[in-house]
Amino acid sequence: METEITQSMKLQTKAVHAGDRRKPSPATPSTTPIYTASSFFYDDVETLDRVFSDEEQGYCYSRYDNPTNSALEELLAALESGAGALATSSGMSAIHVALLSALTDRRRSIVASSALYGATIRLLMNILEPSGVDVRWVDITNRAEVENAVREANPGCILTETISNPLLRVAPIDELAGLARQAGAALVVDNTFATPLMCRPLELGAHLSVHSVTKYLAGHGDVLGGAIICDASHLSTLRTLAKTSGPNLGPFESYLTMRGIKTFPLRMERQCANAAHIASWLASHPKVSAVYFPGAPNHPDSATTARLFPSGLFGAMVSFDLKDGDRNEVFRFINALKLIVRATSLGDVHTMVLYPAMSSHRDISPAQRRRLGIGDNLVRLSIGIEDHEDVIADLDEALSAI
Repeated sequence: METEITQSMKLQTKAVHAGDRRKPSPATPSTTPIYTASSFFYDDVETLDRVFSDEEQGYCYSRYDNPTNSALEELLAALESGAGALATSSGMSAIHVALLSALTDRRRSIVASSALYGATIRLLMNILEPSGVDVRWVDITNRAEVENAVREANPGCILTETISNPLLRVAPIDELAGLARQAGAALVVDNTFATPLMCRPLELGAHLSVHSVTKYLAGHGDVLGGAIICDASHLSTLRTLAKTSGPNLGPFESYLTMRGIKTFPLRMERQCANAAHIASWLASHPKVSAVYFPGAPNHPDSATTARLFPSGLFGAMVSFDLKDGDRNEVFRFINALKLIVRATSLGDVHTMVLYPAMSSHRDISPAQRRRLGIGDNLVRLSIGIEDHEDVIADLDEALSAI
């Protein structure tokens, strides 16, 4: 029932109540409205009680659920063939909550790929390990090493990235899913670099798929957010953890992410095509000693890539080593770029450059970076939707300047 506003009410009362709580019109909006309300109520408290107890579908408090967020979560679950999804405030909050969900009622042990985003490594080493979670590091592309680690560690969870950051190795998710299920473990996959266009981990047997929606899904550099898509066996645990810990994405960010997702397949196809052109060009440049790109003919995981990814789609990330380069030379190269954006992110519509030793893997020790194959001459590119010839021209001019 609408609140009856009368002329006898004071201005302060009218300012709070007038125009609010109107019933929606019969028309359906063409885009999801942004619901900024922190709480919701009903004509009677009995209905609110049933909503609180999950006896009736509805909204009561935005930490529990919000109509804008729900719309995004329905979209995310559909993209990845999940039973449900959770939109979170960042990619790192998504990884954290996904791991907590995976370890609920399981042994507090993780077999983790040694090739992970630097902040994920810090999460495991500086937060989860001190809280009593055992972490065993493996080369996730080495089946014998993974099998041995799973057998010895008896983990509750296996963690990997579909395409690793920043050296772009491709994990055999289908094989890892089989090992995880044999061990009674949950497989958690960070699918940010691959996106649902290239890979849907749950369809390959994973239990939870994680994204930084900041990247390709939102796609325009104006959202900080994350997402977890899960199978039916983890959905209740995921929602319960979210209600308690409150990692929610805001409704404005949910709306922007939904808007970005509408064009994400078109953007990603263009970015993948551009990346293939640019990786091929870099491989022939005399000032480049190595190129890391899943579509390269000599990529060590080419068989996995061919098995898991659609034909011609290899991702939009390209990393490369400057020949005989060091930190100073990398800085000179990056500063010489005019078109390519010097920014600490990826997945935007414009091409971006990042120096892993300075940013994504800054807090990893130099010795550990070397063990991971991340040299002081490694540069990472996130390819955008520009004409690839313009990007190549910018790279060529900057390489010629060093």
